[in-house]
Amino acid sequence: MKKKSVAVVIVSNGPGELATWVSPVVDELNKISNNDEFDFTLRLVLVPCPNATGKEFVVASSWNKFELITKSNSFWKLLIKPHSFANWPKKGIVIFLGGDQFWSILLAKRLGYINITYAEWIARWPQWTNEIAAMNIKVKELIPKRYKYKCQIIGDLMADIKIKSEISLKNKGKQYIAFLPGSKKAKLAIGIPFFLEIADYIAEENQKINFIIPMAPTTDKSEYLFFQSEKNPIAKFYSSKIKTIKKTRNSNFDYVIETSKNTKIYLIKKHPCYEILKECDLAITTVGANTAELAAISLPMLVVLPTQHLNMMNAWDGIFGVVGKISFINRLLTFMIRYFYLKKEKFFAWPNIKARKMIVPERIGNISTRIIAKEALFLLKNRDQLKNISDNLHKERGGKGAAEKLASIIVNSIKKL
Repeated sequence: MKKKSVAVVIVSNGPGELATWVSPVVDELNKISNNDEFDFTLRLVLVPCPNATGKEFVVASSWNKFELITKSNSFWKLLIKPHSFANWPKKGIVIFLGGDQFWSILLAKRLGYINITYAEWIARWPQWTNEIAAMNIKVKELIPKRYKYKCQIIGDLMADIKIKSEISLKNKGKQYIAFLPGSKKAKLAIGIPFFLEIADYIAEENQKINFIIPMAPTTDKSEYLFFQSEKNPIAKFYSSKIKTIKKTRNSNFDYVIETSKNTKIYLIKKHPCYEILKECDLAITTVGANTAELAAISLPMLVVLPTQHLNMMNAWDGIFGVVGKISFINRLLTFMIRYFYLKKEKFFAWPNIKARKMIVPERIGNISTRIIAKEALFLLKNRDQLKNISDNLHKERGGKGAAEKLASIIVNSIKKL
């Protein structure tokens, strides 16, 4: 293989970033690499991430677009001894496209390369990066004045998502609600019984609404059965149960849940599945990174965080699960969270946090499934409100063409090396 003169190293982490950030930028760079004027190699460094599935290496390898891919569990070894993985050209660029921005800066310093940061919401280390590619003007405004010269506004990488036009759900005369109950066990323990009951209440009022759940890559259908069963202590507070989960012949979905009240909920294994989500009318979701992804496709959402089960932390993962088994600590933690943390006037959904105002409704506290179902039905009947939410989400994002502009920044940086 011909030795390349410049290394273009992309730092990323989870499946969402690979699909929506890395892939479009790599496609643009590959168009440029066909030009003999430029001589560079593409490398991908995966970094540790709690939301990673462990399948990122396999997915990226299947693209056949990188000369080298390093796994996330090798990141620290790569920092300590980079030449144990490959020969690194003297000149190169490290581009942040997912994970913690500090990791890309650290890697760039270690390799002696320049660093380019794609900042979706905020550029966290402007003093140590060479170039900042910002999603919109709000990102640039947050950068200290003395570093603003480093920043160019390129738009929203997720705005360039290619939607498969052949997928259409709306021609079936039904409305669609997407449920996003979470991916971690702590959220699923509450989310699955909670969302099942919401679906049953909505279906009771309107039979022309279909429900879908995009399954997180870290979950499978067995967890849906587990968390609605008596093995989950939270499930006893909800009447809805799963009667069956079966494969479906509908090509858009993988499985169909039928609840004990005969409500059907379709499951999608593909991740990400933006082409399906964009066809939905509304999403009901937990807090988390999923609210940012829904915002990227301007899908109206109702964000819920039921806190009535805080005293049942023995169903949670991690340290909360350990201390939650000790009754007096459980009560103390519950009291502190409910009366101090949740009482603060703050936002929990990413679109609201970044906009610093309520642009998507949040329902936090001791909330009932019936009330959430009624609010969802109200929103579906009031299309103007849904459109207003969607428009506000769109305003908080950036324009299209970001991948091409970022590739141009990379090429210009190569010219300066």
